[in-house]
Amino acid sequence: MAQQTNNRPPFYPEGEVLKRFVAVRLRRGQLWNNLFRMATLVGILALLALLYNVINSTFGYVAIQNSVDPATVVLNVEEERMLGSANLVASEDDNELVAGVANDPNAIGFFGYAYYQNHTDELKVLPVADVAPSAATVESGEYPLARPLYLYSTLETLQSQPQVAAFIKFYLDHVNDEITDVGYFPVSDAALQSSHEQLQAAAAGATAAASGNGAEIAISGSSTVYPLTMRLIDKFQAQGVQASFSTASTGTKVGLAQLCDKKSGVLIANASRALNRAEGEACQKAKLTPVAFRIGTDAVAVVVNKANDFLDGVSLEQLRQIFASADQWSQVSPGWPATPIMRFIPGQESGTLDFFVEAVFDRNLADLPKATLMEILAANVSKGLMRRLESDQPFAERTQENIYALVLERVIEPQIVESWTLRDSLLKRSEIEATVAGITNGELQFRSWLTSGFISSTQSSDPMQAGVRTAILGSLWVILITILFSLPVGIGAAVYLEEYAGRNWLNRLIETNINNLAGVPSIIYGMLGLAIFVRALEILTSGELFGTVDPTTANGRTVISAGLTLGLLILPVIIINSREAIRAVPVSLRQASFGLGATRWQTIWHHVLPTALPGILTGAILAISRAIGETAPLVVIGASTFIVVDPDGPFAKFTTLPIQIYQWTARPQAEFRNLAAAAIIVLLVLLLTLNATAVILRNRYSSRSL
Repeated sequence: MAQQTNNRPPFYPEGEVLKRFVAVRLRRGQLWNNLFRMATLVGILALLALLYNVINSTFGYVAIQNSVDPATVVLNVEEERMLGSANLVASEDDNELVAGVANDPNAIGFFGYAYYQNHTDELKVLPVADVAPSAATVESGEYPLARPLYLYSTLETLQSQPQVAAFIKFYLDHVNDEITDVGYFPVSDAALQSSHEQLQAAAAGATAAASGNGAEIAISGSSTVYPLTMRLIDKFQAQGVQASFSTASTGTKVGLAQLCDKKSGVLIANASRALNRAEGEACQKAKLTPVAFRIGTDAVAVVVNKANDFLDGVSLEQLRQIFASADQWSQVSPGWPATPIMRFIPGQESGTLDFFVEAVFDRNLADLPKATLMEILAANVSKGLMRRLESDQPFAERTQENIYALVLERVIEPQIVESWTLRDSLLKRSEIEATVAGITNGELQFRSWLTSGFISSTQSSDPMQAGVRTAILGSLWVILITILFSLPVGIGAAVYLEEYAGRNWLNRLIETNINNLAGVPSIIYGMLGLAIFVRALEILTSGELFGTVDPTTANGRTVISAGLTLGLLILPVIIINSREAIRAVPVSLRQASFGLGATRWQTIWHHVLPTALPGILTGAILAISRAIGETAPLVVIGASTFIVVDPDGPFAKFTTLPIQIYQWTARPQAEFRNLAAAAIIVLLVLLLTLNATAVILRNRYSSRSL
């Protein structure tokens, strides 16, 4: 048995010494095992944190501010189509419309239900979508053309002129007593109570202290509400109140516009529809706060002449044809007579027309046909721009989706004013909605920044239009040249050093330098590429040597310069990994080949390289993964940070995905950081795709070598 010397265990420990030795080794092994597990856990947590941050920024709510409200555009185009129809009379005076339909057996029109009620002996009301207007169908919401009626004033008027508050209080107290006689439908007690409470809060007690004596109250607006308001004015004055009223049936649109114009003097507006966003913004600009009071419900009556014997009801689709596209009754239904349709509709300023179009032509901008979108585009952009768009791609060849995108970009002009992360979008919805409500013409949308349009679009200063197509193509071009340069050179150098080179001092020096170059910072390679490929070899990398020079790339800052620079960057890694893979091939395999009479090159080509190929491809995967994510060398050699022209060859200007991500993260707008997160996902997918391809090739050749 060996003797123990210098307090060290014998070479073959036994007994208690062996037990202690094994215990120490087990503890050390367990320690390293735990350290490796912790390292793996940290790596997984880091990856999850990266994915969380990227996904958190790629999806979420955005507040979009449109220069033009899309709903208003649709409303205007449908109204213009109706108003441009043949055989049409448009008037703000509903009595004129009543007379027109009553005097023509081929006529059809629509207006407030009260005007039909006053002329039931001359007019026939049509059920719409098989529902006739009545108190029951209007109250239940079955009748599709039922609408609320309003009085509007402003908070400033109610607080400064108590006589106005007094009249509105009287109006609310007595409207349900009079509204049925006028021809409309009463509002619920709960809605009236809500209006009373709103008035009390707005007027701050002014209604109790004021009688309205000596007041001058100007009222304008809807012709539909006009007879009801006149009835309440007469009843108000019948109580001996010395107040003067000036009233005008101007249409809802005009009345609300005058209410929000301090110079007009209008204190109350009759309205047959709710205040829209644009009108509310006009009030805000005038520093006025509109206050709405629900006073009743109306059913827009679609009527024909009493002598009409072929129309007993209409569908919404038939209404769209009657008032917009058909010229004769037979064009709507073959069983109807081939006589011209005479149309009587409210004028352009009427709230009744607005409501009818919204209810009957209920379409989004994205749903409009291509021809209608073309009309909108032509009406809102210059002729020069239309010619340029036509030269880029003829409109006849464009799809409806393409025209819609142009209308959004050139007419609606949406701008993102604020964005939120996915986490905030899920947890702070109410706060976000409150913020958007305070944005002029604001709209809340849940947006995925990673879309097909993002992949297929070029860069833009507008985050809603920006994409990564140019950067993707640039990355693919650069990495292709990198692979074509570095793989053959790297594998060839590895074969030489392992199979041909002797163990002299020169080869040992080369090996040492290769190992050192693998750890050199990437920006140093960028400086090397700038000195060699951009400056020294400018005649080659600019394309001048081949007669393909472009004035914008004559300085050599091209795709090929970037590819060669990244090729130098990953070359040491490829050489080292390839040498290890070649060195792992058994010597017996070489000796067997030599024994059968093969030359050294035949042995390398047919036996050594096929066997080492899986290991070589593993090293190539790691090297290419590093190259595709590099930014610093490309910045040094002059990669473009903003470019909208796709690279079309090795001598073109370029940018890459890492450069694009870097440029977006440097922008101050939060939306560009969302774009950067989406671009990171694209980069990861591109990287995983290239790596997966390499792994498949490695596994394929690995199975062949077994």
